[in-house]
Amino acid sequence: MFIWFIAGSLVVIPMVFASPDLDVRIVTAAALLPVAEVLLGGPWLLHTLAAAVLVLAMVMLGTLGRRSRRQRWLGIPIGMFTHLVMDGTWGHTELFWWPARGFDQLGGSALPEFDRYPGTLGLEVLGLVVCFWGWRQFGLSQPERRRKLWSEGRVEFSRDR
Repeated sequence: MFIWFIAGSLVVIPMVFASPDLDVRIVTAAALLPVAEVLLGGPWLLHTLAAAVLVLAMVMLGTLGRRSRRQRWLGIPIGMFTHLVMDGTWGHTELFWWPARGFDQLGGSALPEFDRYPGTLGLEVLGLVVCFWGWRQFGLSQPERRRKLWSEGRVEFSRDR
């Protein structure tokens, strides 16, 4: 499941966080990163609230006094939180609240994003619809807007829809 997370990070997040320094490329990469845990045999740290909070704390501490860098790198924890919400990890209490609910909840099971088949396919189709809507909403048919997305990671609402 990829398109669902891309839709959320490329379309929904810029609408919620209207920051000019938010790089949606970073948000999207961070939102897709937990899917790589399939290679490790199940959900691990990237599917826990603890990991997202730890990364948020690291970004906040590592960018003290550097506001523009902070706004840019906040895309990592934002993307991680986006993933947790969009894949329904919050519904897997032991995994989401690890280690508060015990230390043996990691690995050895299906990722939350893949354990709802065929519903996963429906979310992918919905993700495509959201992406097409976002294409129009952000005016990405205009070459200069697409260039800004690819080179700077920025999107803006189109006034001439």
